Amino acid sequence: MLQTIRHFLSLIRFSHTLFALPFALLAALMAWRMQAIENPAPAFDPYNLKTYSIGAGSTQTFIHDPYLNILGFQIIPFDWPGSSKFQIRWQELVGILLCMVFARSAAMAFNRLVDRKLDALNPRTAGRHIPAGLLSAGQVTFFAIACSAGFVASTLLFLPNRLPLYLAVPVLAFLCGYSYAKRFTSLAHFWLGVALAMSPIAAWIAIRGETVARHPADLLPAIVLGAAVAAWVAGFDIIYACQDFAYDREAKLHSIPVRLGVAGALRLAAGCHFVTIALLALLPLIYPPFGGLWWAGVASVAALLVYEHALVRPDDLARVNTAFFNVNAIISLGLLVVGTVDLVLS
Repeated sequence: MLQTIRHFLSLIRFSHTLFALPFALLAALMAWRMQAIENPAPAFDPYNLKTYSIGAGSTQTFIHDPYLNILGFQIIPFDWPGSSKFQIRWQELVGILLCMVFARSAAMAFNRLVDRKLDALNPRTAGRHIPAGLLSAGQVTFFAIACSAGFVASTLLFLPNRLPLYLAVPVLAFLCGYSYAKRFTSLAHFWLGVALAMSPIAAWIAIRGETVARHPADLLPAIVLGAAVAAWVAGFDIIYACQDFAYDREAKLHSIPVRLGVAGALRLAAGCHFVTIALLALLPLIYPPFGGLWWAGVASVAALLVYEHALVRPDDLARVNTAFFNVNAIISLGLLVVGTVDLVLS
């Protein structure tokens, strides 16, 4: 049983959730920060002390909030630094985490299922779980269906905001549609980019759905962040696809490396990453709560992307995996940390 679970986690490359999840959480923090700006909470009184008359001219001071007096115990709430700057609902946080895990797991399982015959013919992917016999097509099908159902069910945590529920099936269809893109278009890399770009946009809608429905322009900060994610993902996916240049050309599959050659593909990937930096630099102009720390983070991302491109050359793709996973994981997690600290201190 444990071995099967490990196979499923490896099948969906659970660790690669690091690419999209930090941007969903960052967009959620941006949305919670915006709500706190629009509807500031009253000054926080950690003890919520009230003074009451108890007769004969005497008074007594005690914690008034009934939620803080349980069975006679006086519970003093904890106020973490900056907590007054975010209006966080635990249901929304749990909903975002569950939706991200279920949606990505469903899409990855579907991809492995659809590509199992192509994977078996490609020397680089022949060892994947279905071609290697570690998991059956039936097991992966059941897993994909279960994760899809979990994704739709998780959107109920955002009620009374119904937009996530209404959009769940179209979003899932788009995510799974990526698995067929390479069969008919070289723009499959950008399809994947848009798929991951949905994560910050969806998180924003999940939190500010009612405001977005009334004022669609409210979604603009999430769209700018999502566009940056789309360009970033498309760029590193183009780099990653260079490994399969020979096989894709022989199998008549579509990709940017097949269309432009490896050298041309690497130049286009660099152009995508230039767009990423431009959009990340634009974000504070659209979303003013970000300050100087965000600019420092953008500069660091630019340096990391330059380093990523220095790792690969048309005649040397040996370090593609380092460029693909290590550098990009640092970028996504680093931006989440920088963005969070900036919003707390701003």
